[in-house]
Amino acid sequence: MFRVQLYKIQKKKKKKTKILRPCFPLHKKPTMSSSTASAAAGTSQEESFPPPPGPVPAADPASTSSSLGGGGGGGGGMTQAFCFSSGNPRIEETRGVMHLFPDDAVSSSSSDLPVGRKPLICVFGVPDHMTYADFCRFCASFIHHILEMRIVRTDGMEDRYSILIRMDGQDSTDNFYRYFNGRRFNSLEVEVCHILYTVDVQYTGYKGSVEQPQTSPVATSEQPSCPVCLERLDQDTSGILTTICNHSFHISCISKWSDSSCPVCRYCQQQPEKSICFVCQTSENLWMCVICGFVGCGRYKGGHARVHWKETHHCYSLELETQRVWDYAGDNYVHRLIQSKTDGKLVALNSHCVHSTDGCGSCNCANSGLNEALLTSKVEFIVKEYEDLLDTQLENQKLYYETLLQEFEEETEREISEAVEMALGTNSKVQKKQAKLDECVREKKFLDELNENLMANQGIWKAKLLEAEERERSALRAKDDKIQQLEEELKDLMACLEEGNSN
Repeated sequence: MFRVQLYKIQKKKKKKTKILRPCFPLHKKPTMSSSTASAAAGTSQEESFPPPPGPVPAADPASTSSSLGGGGGGGGGMTQAFCFSSGNPRIEETRGVMHLFPDDAVSSSSSDLPVGRKPLICVFGVPDHMTYADFCRFCASFIHHILEMRIVRTDGMEDRYSILIRMDGQDSTDNFYRYFNGRRFNSLEVEVCHILYTVDVQYTGYKGSVEQPQTSPVATSEQPSCPVCLERLDQDTSGILTTICNHSFHISCISKWSDSSCPVCRYCQQQPEKSICFVCQTSENLWMCVICGFVGCGRYKGGHARVHWKETHHCYSLELETQRVWDYAGDNYVHRLIQSKTDGKLVALNSHCVHSTDGCGSCNCANSGLNEALLTSKVEFIVKEYEDLLDTQLENQKLYYETLLQEFEEETEREISEAVEMALGTNSKVQKKQAKLDECVREKKFLDELNENLMANQGIWKAKLLEAEERERSALRAKDDKIQQLEEELKDLMACLEEGNSN
């Protein structure tokens, strides 16, 4: 295994693509295979996109299907059909047809809006350089009304994509259309937002690395989660955005992703710019100056690469097709070295190339070693990028769970301190109750002793009272006897006196 160090500079040329006039409701993409679904986290499985019963061999643009929210073709008029696709073409691809109301059937006034329209629209022909976050910021005032957004490719538009949007009501959909249709995406470019009402979306086929399983529609699975925040993808709490590679996220999460690639698989819908000759604009037999990056054509076209060498004396030129470097001064290919991945030694890269004497020839035989080295370098770069992404995500997860653990520990400590304070307060109350109880016990003991003394005194005083009563009775009897005796004596005395008077 060898690592080849190449230097390639391409001048970008902005393409101009004519916006087609299209016409589609949202529909769920066909269910992925079990292996693909397990490998790709966050793949869309929303209820609003039920899988089709099976691949349809050909789509009829004039017909509509009952996909989202009932029967299709509710517009009651002529519609335009456009083929679209989604998914990473190297892994899987879902194709379909969307039916849209034409421009002449729609106006800004509510009375002229299409009859039978649904809360489903298509933002047609969004430039590739506009990321998902840019579009979310563009329509930020209506984000809370959006239930779902799905990014799709429209056939015939290489540098643009379309967005199918399902909203929470017809009023918000009409307001979204009136506010954004014809509005420029930003003040620095002339691109405008082109919105069409969608009649229906029909999925016509699925192509993947393995055959699509025909799962039962009754079977249910666990609701998928957002790969960014790990929360459930629930339209009732937050809108869902499905990228062009069929990975789903919360709109609030993807709006913070500034890159144009997918956060899960790093797939980017933006196509690389094609290299062309800076002079004659041809795209064949190109050579690039390794000094300044000038791209020119070879001798079989206009010979502008050699003209550039004569003008600037930049003698090294890279053939873009074979990645070989030509030395105009030495009139041969340069001796290139590659570094061994096993022992780190520098090894000469052998190649047998046929070139003409004017220095604009090309390799006529394939170099398997170079191709293998290039492939290995790309694989290693992808692996390293994935490892870096994995390390970053693991570190984020570590910080997230450490934060949760710290919050749990703080909550536990707070509960323990509250329990201790409550226990201390309860103990103080118990001590007060105990002191009061001891005082009551002492008072009871004192009263018991006092009661015993009083009972003893009561017996003594009772005996004395009886004795006094007895003495009083004896005295009364003695007095009565004395009185009776005195009365008898008085009686006798009176009798004597009466007798004396009579004599």
